[in-house]
Amino acid sequence: MPVYALDKSLWFPPVDEAMEDGLLAMGGDISVDRLLLAYKRGIFPWYDGDTPLWWCPDPRFVLYPEELKISKSMEAVIKKGTFDFTTNNSFAEVIRSCKDLQRKGQDGTWITDELEAAFIELHKLGFAHSAEAWLDGELVGGLYGIRMGKLFFGESMFSKHSNASKFAFIQYVQKLKKENVFLVDCQVYTAHLESLGARMIPREDFTAILKKYI
Repeated sequence: MPVYALDKSLWFPPVDEAMEDGLLAMGGDISVDRLLLAYKRGIFPWYDGDTPLWWCPDPRFVLYPEELKISKSMEAVIKKGTFDFTTNNSFAEVIRSCKDLQRKGQDGTWITDELEAAFIELHKLGFAHSAEAWLDGELVGGLYGIRMGKLFFGESMFSKHSNASKFAFIQYVQKLKKENVFLVDCQVYTAHLESLGARMIPREDFTAILKKYI
């Protein structure tokens, strides 16, 4: 399969033409309109240097809110009231914290200044949302992503205190469940999210869900 080179025109190739690793296209821009089109089609951006790369892997790693798993240790953390939980209280600080987080096995971050600015604009437009965990008035964990219809597309999370990001994720998924959100897109596999109930589904099933619930 070829990797498509995008120009300034607003389009994406069919997702079933992605390479085996999920890479579909490269280039184009990180405009708000392109990002919205991408997420509607199940495509998300990662960067390679200054070049945006667009991905739609098969299978897809997702979480159905009703399948959320909460360990006994996390139940104890929640009951203890260690953290306070908010949504959309500090979006810019959440994405900046995700951007600045040092991750094992990664050199730098895929969250460029351009991508950060685009997501802040998406937040102002009501598409991008954040969930926050606070400890004694300090932001110590959180996550952000895109909400469209009955779907939430998770992008990144960070933690500055043990269990903070897990707490924010659990609280947010429970909130989404109450709001009848059908699916949380986790993009690619992580053991951390698998422990919380996420699993793989075929890309074909994922794109069918997009058409029905966006």
